[in-house]
Amino acid sequence: MSFKIKVNTWRRAAMRGITAGIGKSNAMKTASAIDPMQIKRVLISRPNHRLGNLLLITPLVQEVTQLFPNCTIDLFIKGNLGPIVFENYKSIDQIIRLPKKHFDELGNYAKGWLQLKNKPYDLAINADKNSSSGRLSVQLAQATYKCFGDLEVDIAQQPKDYAHIAKYPVYDLRNFLTSVGMAVVKKPIPNLLLALSDVEIANGKVLLDQLVPNDKKTICLFTFATGAKCYSVAWWAVFYERIKMEFAAYNIIEVLPVENVSQIDFAAPSYYSKDIREITAFLKNTAIFIGADSGMMHLASAAQIPIVGLFSVTDTEKYAPYNPKSVAIHTDHSSIDEWIQTIKVALEHH
Repeated sequence: MSFKIKVNTWRRAAMRGITAGIGKSNAMKTASAIDPMQIKRVLISRPNHRLGNLLLITPLVQEVTQLFPNCTIDLFIKGNLGPIVFENYKSIDQIIRLPKKHFDELGNYAKGWLQLKNKPYDLAINADKNSSSGRLSVQLAQATYKCFGDLEVDIAQQPKDYAHIAKYPVYDLRNFLTSVGMAVVKKPIPNLLLALSDVEIANGKVLLDQLVPNDKKTICLFTFATGAKCYSVAWWAVFYERIKMEFAAYNIIEVLPVENVSQIDFAAPSYYSKDIREITAFLKNTAIFIGADSGMMHLASAAQIPIVGLFSVTDTEKYAPYNPKSVAIHTDHSSIDEWIQTIKVALEHH
């Protein structure tokens, strides 16, 4: 184990210990009931750099915008992807970014934390109740109301989908607002969304038409994933042949990961890009996305097309795609015939 890994492991353990009590004692101690029209400045904290985790807070950002129509939102995150993911979110004002590798940029890392003290907020929200850095950032922020996500709620009263990583921050916010006297309308949680312009979507269609120049609808495969989530070449060989047989009336293409590898040995026409918004626009023009739990799956979900997510090791209750006509398949507990039927149902009326 490298020195940096050892230090990072120690840092995380220390942060958990230091921040363990933050939010539990003062979440209920607020001044008065919130007037939604008077909430003008909101901070959302999710100090993480991964694409999937940033996409998974887009429902919370949409919820805050709907609840507080006069507000602007600052984000406290890590890495450089935030401005790309939230480019067309009009409510986003400032994105405070911690460096992805803070050991290499300690000055910028400290500067990011200090920025939390530069502006007063009406409301600060920790988007991940399991994040020590998230709790600490909300504690440090100058905010009238602070939602740490730690309000105790009877399990019997929690929604059935509360465990989902994109949904529970919204439910936690609603619980907090209710606790301070604000009436919150119960409605479906917003879907993941990378907001594309009409021009971007049109350019995505041009790219797809160049790859498959016909009028047939397109099935998009993503055969890669990280670690144990990645299905084997042998597994994909069987599944791909069955897909070709069952869906001969469709184009079948593969979107490639940044690693530029293929579990079907590039047998299908393939699309490759490192441009996140271009990839999303390309996916937006396809009929369905089929692939393992991954950042690319969440990106396709943020394009708001039907998803068939393939799960074998990760928790479907926590990570399943949930936008319309999307479904998670646990491949260890179902058959290939069931997978094909699921795809057919998702494609109906698309």
